[in-house]
Amino acid sequence: MKPLISLFLILLAAIITAGTANSQENVKPAKTDFNVHQWVEKNFAKNTMPPFSFIYGGKNSKTLITKWDYSAEAKKSTDPDVEEFVYTYRDKQSGLTVKCFVSCFKDFPAVEWVLRFTNSSDRNSPIIEKVKAIDYSFVSGQKGTFTLYHAKGSNAGRTDFQPLTDELQTGKSIYMTPVGGRSSDNTGFPFFNIETPGNRGIMVAIGWSGKWYADVQKKDEKSFLLQSGMEKMKLMLLPGEEIRTPKICLLFWQGEDRMTGHNQFRQFILAHHTRKINGKNAELPFASGLGFGGPRPCNEYSCATETYAIAMAYRHQQFNLIPEVFWIDAGWYTGCGLWWANVGNWTVNKINFPNGLKPVTDVVHKLGAKFILWFEPERIAKGTQLIKEHPEYLTTFPDTIKYQNSLFNLGNPEARLWMTNHISNLIKNEGIDYYRQDFNFDPFPYWEFMDKPQRTGISEIRHIEGLYAFWDSLLTRFPNLVIDNCASGGRRIDLETVSRSSPLWRTDYQYGEPNGYQCHTYGLNFYLPLHGTGNFIPSTYEFRSSMSSAMVVGWEINNSNFPGELAQKDFQDFKRLRPYFYEDYYPLTEYMTGDNAWMAYQLNRQKSNDGVVFAFRRQDCRNATITVKLHGLDEKATYELFYEDYEIKAKMTGAELLTGIDISIPGKPGSLLISYKKL
Repeated sequence: MKPLISLFLILLAAIITAGTANSQENVKPAKTDFNVHQWVEKNFAKNTMPPFSFIYGGKNSKTLITKWDYSAEAKKSTDPDVEEFVYTYRDKQSGLTVKCFVSCFKDFPAVEWVLRFTNSSDRNSPIIEKVKAIDYSFVSGQKGTFTLYHAKGSNAGRTDFQPLTDELQTGKSIYMTPVGGRSSDNTGFPFFNIETPGNRGIMVAIGWSGKWYADVQKKDEKSFLLQSGMEKMKLMLLPGEEIRTPKICLLFWQGEDRMTGHNQFRQFILAHHTRKINGKNAELPFASGLGFGGPRPCNEYSCATETYAIAMAYRHQQFNLIPEVFWIDAGWYTGCGLWWANVGNWTVNKINFPNGLKPVTDVVHKLGAKFILWFEPERIAKGTQLIKEHPEYLTTFPDTIKYQNSLFNLGNPEARLWMTNHISNLIKNEGIDYYRQDFNFDPFPYWEFMDKPQRTGISEIRHIEGLYAFWDSLLTRFPNLVIDNCASGGRRIDLETVSRSSPLWRTDYQYGEPNGYQCHTYGLNFYLPLHGTGNFIPSTYEFRSSMSSAMVVGWEINNSNFPGELAQKDFQDFKRLRPYFYEDYYPLTEYMTGDNAWMAYQLNRQKSNDGVVFAFRRQDCRNATITVKLHGLDEKATYELFYEDYEIKAKMTGAELLTGIDISIPGKPGSLLISYKKL
């Protein structure tokens, strides 16, 4: 450990030797001159091929739909910043009606739509297949490079949400889809950015919590084609039957670089796709567990008890560590034991909790906190209550060796109502504030198994529609409820799920490993401002590596070596720094997974002219100093920087910060937190 004076000299030298290259002009993210309203009017006009397509009775809709009956209707919107339209296309001969529900945003250059197909006849419809919810060629005003910025999904690895960059090549397709039927599982992530020539681009988001696909292809030097929809769908509609498609969202941006689009999209998500409670965005919590672990055979929360959970809540109070939310995860229900072998027993384990969970939640609420409880309603294990009492609600494979779980069929309205009522009663009677829904297996094989001939895709459609209806019912019944969306970590993140929930546990990657957590924050921040992960040791390096807009801690506060004062500081730092994660995000280093690298990023608040820089030097990194260029600042202004770890302040111009400054971390692994404000 170097003396404090040495640290001061290193940092002072870094400040003095700030880069002196020609200063770049700072350009704040500008609103695009692209007129979304005009784009909608043009592309959904009568006798115009709309920006979607499908095959109907063996014929391409592009040869059919302009001949069908057409109507356009403006709907009354509950949001003054949103215009809503319904464009209807009807085939009089077969009775098929296609309605496109369009939302056009006034406060962002964004548009989104979803299709609904209805068979209004008294006979089965011809086959509908290859439904592309978007099938559109975007034309640039000039020739140049087209670049796709996208990401991996989650696979419980260090590379979860890894940023990917591909330059589009003429005639070459880039195809994206998740594996297994969960929307952000491993091979696909349904948010991406396509940068076009002339400092413009389009942010794209897909709302479908199943097996979507997106296909991006450069057509020529001035245009590219985007197609997206369900990967597998080929079905006839029964008389009176209706289905929906994935939702498509486009946000058009214009600015000095692609981060303009990413940051506008982050603010768009907050404004229009974030859970509102009493008219405000539901703030994600700092949460702590009540009874995790224990000696064998304990696992997860299977050894938690009423008395222990209550004692732990008061233990948090004793050390002035009352979190915003107390957490009980898997294992609270009948039969635990092995938590994963008893999903389907959705009654409270009366051995461990003889009076239910209410005595625990009463204490939690008395201490001024809220309570979150884990469920996994879609996966049903062998021998559980639901298998015995309601087998008609489940899909079970004949091959129960390979497929050991059953799928609870949310596409069955009777089953969905049963589950809605059952969980609603638990939420009400047990005093639950946050509903945590996990999903730990792949549903796609079950959907395929359920489909009948000429009905490929219907089971997936009904299950996804049922999931949204289930969540919407809970949110309607409990206006202050917050839903935590977990699917083996972050494997079901898409536009529809983030509109109703947030991923408080974004990955099942090695619990508490800090360098991987840095990577996950780096990647996911490009698209979403709201997400969280775990922290198990309140050391500065590890806590900052877990820092995001939410955090779940598993601190061993009864350990004699537990650093209580540091934990209190970490908690206060989280509450102080959390608002920055809702603002503009800028990566300051390249994305690196190795332990021999630096990683740094910036969060900038334009309205208040301040921000923070998080920097990490990993344990095998040889370089004690790197140069970073800040973003989003006024080059003519003066900023005060506060190196919080060393209580050193410095003044620098925006031009100096934009051009590049040296930052140093003498020890490894080590972190540096710099806060700044405009003077």
